[in-house]
Amino acid sequence: MELEELRNILVKILGVAPDEITMDTSFEEDLGADSLDMYQVVVQMEETFKVKVTPQEIEKIKRVSEAVEYIKSAEKRKRTDSEI
Repeated sequence: MELEELRNILVKILGVAPDEITMDTSFEEDLGADSLDMYQVVVQMEETFKVKVTPQEIEKIKRVSEAVEYIKSAEKRKRTDSEI
């Protein structure tokens, strides 16, 4: 689910074809995303997945797989926090 939603975000913002986006895809090298593009992607990720991405975390996210893992872990933390 996270990959499909993220793929939709990337298609919309970067104007790339959905089949260009796999878990191994690099935002910068494969999709040509610059810092402004990544800012827009992160804002949309935060809105779509209801997570917060810190500037330090943005710097670490280089591939689609890293973004998906970040979303999954943030959602898990959110669920755990709400159970406390």
